[in-house]
Amino acid sequence: MKATAALAGIYSMTGFAQGRVERDGAAVRINLRSVNHRFLDLHLRMPDGFEVFESRIRQGIRNRLKRGHVDVNIYYEAVGSGAVEVNHELVQSYMRAVERLRQEFGVKTEPDLVALLRLPGVVSAPGVADELQSEEKQEKLGGQVEACLEQALNKLETMRRSEGQSLTEEMQRLLSQIAVRTAEIETFAERVRPAIARRLEERLAELLKGVQIEPLRLAQEAAILAERGDVSEELARLRSHVEQFHKVLAGAGEAGKKLDFLLQEMQREANTLLSKTPGVESEGLAITERALEVKSDIEKLREQAQNVE
Repeated sequence: MKATAALAGIYSMTGFAQGRVERDGAAVRINLRSVNHRFLDLHLRMPDGFEVFESRIRQGIRNRLKRGHVDVNIYYEAVGSGAVEVNHELVQSYMRAVERLRQEFGVKTEPDLVALLRLPGVVSAPGVADELQSEEKQEKLGGQVEACLEQALNKLETMRRSEGQSLTEEMQRLLSQIAVRTAEIETFAERVRPAIARRLEERLAELLKGVQIEPLRLAQEAAILAERGDVSEELARLRSHVEQFHKVLAGAGEAGKKLDFLLQEMQREANTLLSKTPGVESEGLAITERALEVKSDIEKLREQAQNVE
């Protein structure tokens, strides 16, 4: 089974799909159910005899899926007019036994045909063993299994892509909020330096009680304090991570691990923002408030990204 080229956009790891292919009086049905997982984790349940196809099934799924816990349930059933076989020899044995009992106990009631068909071994359906009696039959059934798996994977891919589009829209909304709050923090940060100088002058005037303060010295001390609380680098890196996040969402292929890394970096910048936020009047409080909102948005992004393949 060949891998198909991934379309642009991200894929969710959550989805369900079913494939069914009927050939030569028998049907193969495959159910696929996937949820998020750090790696590709396959769990197969299939009829006895299908073990000969297991490696092909696993490889076919690996060609299409990169991450996720995937439950694979495979069913085989006979269909059509040749689906049921009657064991005539066994029926004859049952009928002879019934006739002996009728004569022995004087029972005149005719045997119930429906009840007879319910007896063990009377009616049977062709199983997998019948289809694997020769290499030719095994190859035909193997082709049927592959066709069914391809059908189920196509449907699963469609659903995972649709779920991925919903995830993308929500994450883009959160990224827009982070961008807005980052710009607001930058605005408030520009007002911090004069606020620091004003607060420092007021504090020193209170401590020195009327002693004249040298303006140059005051400006130097204010500059030192402002530099310690400078968040321009953190804001620049945060903006860069947001741009990279957008690019990953618009790209193709496996995106989940890239988003995980970017989220770790964004969280680090948000934490640094909070640690460097100066407690200066309303500006410092405003920066703290916005930084906490950014942290909250990053956590929401992380929740969504956990479902990205």
